[in-house]
Amino acid sequence: MPKTKTAEKSARSAARKAERNKAVKSVTKSRITKAEKLIAGKKIKEAKPAVTEAISALDRAAKKKVIHPNTAARKKSRLMKKLNKASK
Repeated sequence: MPKTKTAEKSARSAARKAERNKAVKSVTKSRITKAEKLIAGKKIKEAKPAVTEAISALDRAAKKKVIHPNTAARKKSRLMKKLNKASK
């Protein structure tokens, strides 16, 4: 439990931010999972727009500081690598 007034306020603020970030993270993870499943299922035509959506969601999350920009870049890179490997 927070001891000071500022710590209490900080805890409330952190809870609000966590609640807001949860929705963004959830959408991002869902889109990545959907794209990866399509790639694994060799459904390349359906996977390309799904990968585009996932990349867009990652960019949005990084822009809102929900995830670190380097994390977004890493996830985008790995997703594109999987797509390109499956396309060959």
